[in-house]
Amino acid sequence: MVTAACPVRLQSRRAPEGLALVSGDRRWTWRALDTEVARVAGALHAGKVGPGERVAVLAANDPTTVVVLFALRRVGAALVPLSVRLAPGELRAQCERVRPRRVLADAARLPILAGAEPLEGWPRQEPVPWPETDADASADWALLFTSGTTGQPKVARLSVGAFDALARASAENLSPRPGDRWLCNLPLFHVGGLAMVVRCAHDGAALVLEPRFDAGSVVAAVREQAITHLSLVARTLEQCLDAGLGRAGLRGVLVGGGPVPPSLVERARAAGIPLLLTYGLTEACSQVTTERPSEADGSTAGHPLPGLEVRVVDGSGTALPAGGEGRIDVRGPTLMEGYLDDPVATAEVLEGSWLHTGDIGRLDASGRLTVLARRTDLILSGGENVYPAEVEAVLAAHPGVAEVAVVGRPDARWGQVPVAVVVLRPGAALGDLESWARARLAAFKVPAEVFPASALPRTAAGKVDRAAVQAAVTAPSGPCTFEKAGAAESTAGRMEFK
Repeated sequence: MVTAACPVRLQSRRAPEGLALVSGDRRWTWRALDTEVARVAGALHAGKVGPGERVAVLAANDPTTVVVLFALRRVGAALVPLSVRLAPGELRAQCERVRPRRVLADAARLPILAGAEPLEGWPRQEPVPWPETDADASADWALLFTSGTTGQPKVARLSVGAFDALARASAENLSPRPGDRWLCNLPLFHVGGLAMVVRCAHDGAALVLEPRFDAGSVVAAVREQAITHLSLVARTLEQCLDAGLGRAGLRGVLVGGGPVPPSLVERARAAGIPLLLTYGLTEACSQVTTERPSEADGSTAGHPLPGLEVRVVDGSGTALPAGGEGRIDVRGPTLMEGYLDDPVATAEVLEGSWLHTGDIGRLDASGRLTVLARRTDLILSGGENVYPAEVEAVLAAHPGVAEVAVVGRPDARWGQVPVAVVVLRPGAALGDLESWARARLAAFKVPAEVFPASALPRTAAGKVDRAAVQAAVTAPSGPCTFEKAGAAESTAGRMEFK
């Protein structure tokens, strides 16, 4: 059995008085964090939480979740972070699937799940601290529900060793320095948030935890709290730039979660933001590729992280040469163990040592990845592939367009056709958007219809909720009606996403 030491314990020995965690007015040194982790691990052990057990947590970003994560590692158990955006019935169904030994919830959500214990100040009694023991690297450390847009979400089993490997690979790419500080407003029920927590512990970087994303708070933190690194998506990057984000002491701003319009890349770079585009997925513990700081230009999602491999294959599974477009496969130590209690689904995506992501992309001659479409986004129209990211980039370059989402709609003749949902800038009209698109795209890529919207729906991680957009444009009837392209001068009939 391969074992791994707890990075919090290691940092408490290397730099006991170094800053480890910040949440509001509260601060923890590595020594203090290690002491708290040992205390909570003792409570878990006393409560019969041991190897193979699970603890579910339902909370907004809370420092206790960080403590519980590392305490579970020490007793050999796994964290099941639950999304605060789910309905009570959905949460109960998820708990039934993973069968946690305990459920912890913050005060706002405590009544939702029967038997849940208050997260704040947990445990109430003073337990005997659990002595440090190395973890089994193959043991589940987190069970994460995937964000699939159809059917029942799967549960990815992410091991201690996979998270540790991701932290090492990211460090080799980003070259951490003493005094680094990561601002975390990604939800801790998302793989991106958890991966950041683990990276900081391995690097000895301070984690500045915020309860939610707020552009003004990000700008203030960068100016006032010596933040060196951020993780954002395209929309939150744009909001931060609108709020006045500048370089200050930033050394890296990772942007992933979907396509980033070239115009936004140019704007960020003009503001001096050290932008690093990235691609990843839950089944690989977050990052797979990330731009190298020394050569980042925002044109691709970068090279595979050190120790990881990426190939692009055709329909028969044969690797394609540079420039070929096909399915993205990933190999390396960061991959999940499989889907919980679902050997069929596991076998569909894990073949030998390769993970079949289902996403579509291409590699250039130097090995940099361009992601053309996520697995659930690809539109097949009349036998031709339409990549939403490509169409969105063209429409987003129009001066009147603030945001856009392109999805497929069933069509009797073509199978599917692309349609666009557009948020206009103040005072703008759709007007010439169709001619703009036709001048820049092949005819089969031009949206069959364009619907103006007041806003685009978003997931908790800030990404466009394509499932909600898809449902709105394909519903045979419902509360939304839509204006045709060119009729956006009035606001009647706009798609209203809350």
